[in-house]
Amino acid sequence: MLLLLLAVSVVTFLLVELSPIDAVSSYIGENGVSDEQREIITEYWGLNDPPTVRYVKWITNILHGDMGTSMVYRQPVIKVIGERFKLSLILMAVSWVVSGLFGLLLGIIAAVYKGRVVDKIIRVYCLLLESSPAFWIGIVLLLFFAVYLDILPMGLAAPIGMSIEEATLPQRIYHLVLPALALMLTGISKIALQTREKMIQVFESDFALFARTRGEGKWTFVRRHGLRNILLPFITLQFGSISELFGGSVLAESVFTYPGLGEATVQSGLRGDMPLFLGIALFSALFVFCGNLIANILYAVVDPRIREGGRFQ
Repeated sequence: MLLLLLAVSVVTFLLVELSPIDAVSSYIGENGVSDEQREIITEYWGLNDPPTVRYVKWITNILHGDMGTSMVYRQPVIKVIGERFKLSLILMAVSWVVSGLFGLLLGIIAAVYKGRVVDKIIRVYCLLLESSPAFWIGIVLLLFFAVYLDILPMGLAAPIGMSIEEATLPQRIYHLVLPALALMLTGISKIALQTREKMIQVFESDFALFARTRGEGKWTFVRRHGLRNILLPFITLQFGSISELFGGSVLAESVFTYPGLGEATVQSGLRGDMPLFLGIALFSALFVFCGNLIANILYAVVDPRIREGGRFQ
């Protein structure tokens, strides 16, 4: 984990450093300032130091628990990440759970009815979604449900003129539907297609043939044997999709103006807010690492042979 965070910090710092965006100009905005004032701002944020000096200062402050101050939000980076991650976590958790369950179910159904109309419909649906970016799906959902049907809000996490703290739970859920739906639709396809392939392999195995000779139907076989054999690949895909989900949330939140961590990522990147951008990069890497770690732990829970150090036959 430490090596991962170090590599992410170096690569992210270099990318921001090579960016054509001028952090001072973005900070000042459209208001013109004198050269003296510009120099004061540059000195205040330490932007006149060489890149290596700035990186060493930043990584030293990180080791002391200080992630710096955001140039965009004028708040400590850790506070910005903490406040906005709460909203993003709700969005990602809902999309992650629902997409995983629906993907598993659709994959099993497609495998059971392999070659039939249901299987073809599911595959076409999944392939279309797999080739569609999250922001495009978000725009289509926005145009259909918010503009054409006018049954869901255009965006935000609360009604206009109302803070998130003032909004009721039904109002928050109402504003969460469209961004969660956009993330959920893009997450279903890969899990469904992979589950279908794994389940077909199980159906073609020798013990599946033996089960059929005993008179077991396909759904009985799925319940007794199939789920157990596809559970490990499903866990791998589900927890491995956390990184894609995090990246998709950035696009979805931008489309729906959802004030989560993804929206803060876009703002920090476009406006050259290096402290916030680096902090979000480290936090996202840690978040994905924890997801993979949980998956590895669950392997041993699902299959005792892994816990006991055994090998698959």
